[in-house]
Amino acid sequence: MNNTGVRDVDVVVIGAGQAGLAGAHHLRRTGFEAERDFVVLDHAPRPGGAWQFRWPSLTYGKVHGMHALPGLELTGADPARPSSEVIAEYFDTYERTFDLRVRRPVDVRAVRDGEAGRLLVETSAGTWSTRALINATGTWDRPFWPRYPGQETFRGRQLHTAQYPGPEAFAGQRVVVVGGGASGTQHLLEIAPHATATTWVTRRPPVFREGPFDQEAGRGAVALVEERVRQGLPPRSVVSVTGLSLNDAIRQGIADGVLDRLPMFDRITPDGVEWDDGRHVDADVILWATGFRAALDHLAPLRLREPGGGIRVDGTRVVADPRIHLVGYGPSASTIGANRAGRTAVRDIRRLLAEEPLAA
Repeated sequence: MNNTGVRDVDVVVIGAGQAGLAGAHHLRRTGFEAERDFVVLDHAPRPGGAWQFRWPSLTYGKVHGMHALPGLELTGADPARPSSEVIAEYFDTYERTFDLRVRRPVDVRAVRDGEAGRLLVETSAGTWSTRALINATGTWDRPFWPRYPGQETFRGRQLHTAQYPGPEAFAGQRVVVVGGGASGTQHLLEIAPHATATTWVTRRPPVFREGPFDQEAGRGAVALVEERVRQGLPPRSVVSVTGLSLNDAIRQGIADGVLDRLPMFDRITPDGVEWDDGRHVDADVILWATGFRAALDHLAPLRLREPGGGIRVDGTRVVADPRIHLVGYGPSASTIGANRAGRTAVRDIRRLLAEEPLAA
């Protein structure tokens, strides 16, 4: 700590979800020491990243593509247990196994330019001065709520996937689910047996994917997302370009009429939703399964956004500022992508620090 009370480190990692822990692991593996050379800051109250906030009915067996963190497999997990418990325990074990010393709860308020080419990370627990930054803040804190005419007049309840309490909360109610992604379909399939009625609306017709999702298809999907961030456009999720896997549960939902999609409504009324063609659906609840946006407001002082609205990224490195790496952003938003991105970010940061020694 210098005489201004600002603590100096080589690298600050913001976020201790899958991406942040992967980055911290690769820092440790290549010789960086926690608290001396790098610090991990996490605003959540306990280990588990965004998983700790998932609804209880999302059991570990329903989680798609949870990839183990580097260096420690997740084995023997009960598929019937809530994923929030299983993964939180796994992350906790991981942090202790590799002595990552995550500081929490710490809210990062702003990242600014400092002196001598360093960055200042201003937080609820003080300020750190750093030579490089791994930003792994994910999207959970930025749920996206679309706006529609009449929304404020609705007399029922509106909630987002981030607030989903589980299917029992919708017993005896008429529920409109908005969104064509994995969360929307999961919500519908869970809620339908409890609700009086469900209605599914999406902006675009859902795309169901037949057959296995092999490595070649995965690489193609990631490449599409990667191209967007390379152009400085806001990233789309990998799932948005892969389509929905046509598994047995989805097939049954289609056969039962639960996954009978309607086009997006035009307005919200006090007692439901309606379309310009005169169609009206009564509703007690509107559940917005409309996704999330990257939680990057703390980086606003650095003015990294491009005219297209996104941050231009090459690999994980921000093109406008090579000190900053976005891990878990765009093509690295999947769990396996986050692991690879953590390794890539650390490799590039080591090169940056070697080429640009700390100013005296």
